[in-house]
Amino acid sequence: MVLVDTVTRAGESLVVCRRPEPAAAHPSTTAPGTGHVQAETGTPRLAKFHVPEIVFGPGSLPEAAHAAVRLGARRPMLVTDEGLLAAGWPQQLARHLTEAGLRPVVWSGVTPNPKDHEIAAGHECYRAERCDVLVAVGGGSVIDAAKGVALLAGNGGLITDFEGVDRMVAPIPPMVMVPATSGTGADVSQFCIVTDTERNTKITILGRALVPDVSVVDPNLLTTMPDWLNAATGLDALTHGIEAYVSRAHNPLTDHHALQAISLVGLHLERTMDHPLERQSRVHMAQAALEAGLAFTNAILGAAHAMSHQVGGLLDLPHGVINGILLPHVVRFNAEPDPARFVPIAQALGFRGASDGRWSDALATDAAEWAACEVRRLADELGVPKGLGEIGVTEGDVAQLATMTMADACLSTNPREATRGEIETLFRQAL
Repeated sequence: MVLVDTVTRAGESLVVCRRPEPAAAHPSTTAPGTGHVQAETGTPRLAKFHVPEIVFGPGSLPEAAHAAVRLGARRPMLVTDEGLLAAGWPQQLARHLTEAGLRPVVWSGVTPNPKDHEIAAGHECYRAERCDVLVAVGGGSVIDAAKGVALLAGNGGLITDFEGVDRMVAPIPPMVMVPATSGTGADVSQFCIVTDTERNTKITILGRALVPDVSVVDPNLLTTMPDWLNAATGLDALTHGIEAYVSRAHNPLTDHHALQAISLVGLHLERTMDHPLERQSRVHMAQAALEAGLAFTNAILGAAHAMSHQVGGLLDLPHGVINGILLPHVVRFNAEPDPARFVPIAQALGFRGASDGRWSDALATDAAEWAACEVRRLADELGVPKGLGEIGVTEGDVAQLATMTMADACLSTNPREATRGEIETLFRQAL
C-alpha cells in the first residue's frame, strides 16, 4: 500500500505527498520536509501499464482518419449507433475517412449494453464488406461492440466463448476509437463488456489485445450528449477512479491517474450538467474519463463493477446509474477494515481533514464515510435513484445477482475479500 500524507491542488492538477511505509516492511528514504519517497532499498513490485496512442483536444476528430490510414485501412468499418447518427458525428468522420482516400462502411446496429447477437451481426457485416480496420465513434456500448467485432474477425466463434481473461488466441484487426461520452474509458481499456442474452448477464472479456491502437478524444463530441447520459457516464468515470485506486492491482502509475480523475469529476461533472456547451468543463470531463480509463484498465476494478454488471445484464439499464447507486455501499464495505486507503480519495473530492497531515484511525474512518456520502450527494444532484428497488431490482433477484457477481472477473481485484453472503447483504443494503 502507498501511504499518503496530503492530496492538494495546483491549478487543475493534484499534488500527492506520499510517506513511506514502516521501515521494517519497505525501507526507504524521504526528502526532508517533502513527504516524498525517494528510493526503496527493496525490489519494487513489477508494474505493467497498457496504453494506446492518444490524440486529445477539441477539434481532433479528423485525426481518426489519419490514424486509420497509418494502420493500413482501405475499407474501414465505422461502428456507431442511431443516437450518434442523429447528432451527426459519424457522418463527419465518414467524410474525413473518404477524404483520406478510404471507403468506409457504416454499421449502426448497436444498442445500449451491446448484445451478443448484435456483435455477431456486426461481424457478418465486417466479413461481407471485406473490411480491414475498425473505427468506432460513440460511447462505451459502441466501442465495446467494435472490440467484439474485431475479436470475432480475428478468432471466429461466438463472443460468449471469450468470457474471462486472455481467451483470444489470434491477432485482431487494428482499432481506432473516438469516445462520444465522458466516462466509460472503453477507448483506452483492455475490457470488452457484452450482454449474454441467454443468461441475462453482462460478461467481461479482458485481454491486452483489446487495448485499441489509437484513441482520439475530441471534447466537442460531448456537447450533444443528453443529460441522463452525461450523468451516467460521469458517475462511471468516478467509479473507475475510486475502484482503481483501491484495487489490489494498483500501482503508483495507476494511482496518479485515478486520483486525478476523481478530482476532475468532483469539480466539473455538475458544471457540465448546468452549462452543457461550456468548452472548458467538457475538456476537463474528457480528461477525467481518459485518466480514469488509464487507471482502471491497468489496475482493474472491484465489487461495484462486479455487481453492476449483473444488474445491467438483468435489466438492461445504464451502467453508470447502477454504479451511482452501488458505489457508496461498496466504499463503506471496503473501508471498514482499512479506511486509510480512502483518505486520498476523500481529499481528491474536497475533504478537509488533518491540516498537519497526521491521520488517526478515527479521522481516516470519518474521511471514508465522507467520501461515501459525497458520492451519494453527487448522485442525488444528478437525479440518480436512491436504491436498486426504484429501477426494478427485487428481493427475489438478490440471490441470483450475488451468484453471478461471484464469477465476475472484477471481483478478484476488490481490496476486501467478499463472500457470497456479503455480496447479498450489499445488494440488500442498496435496494
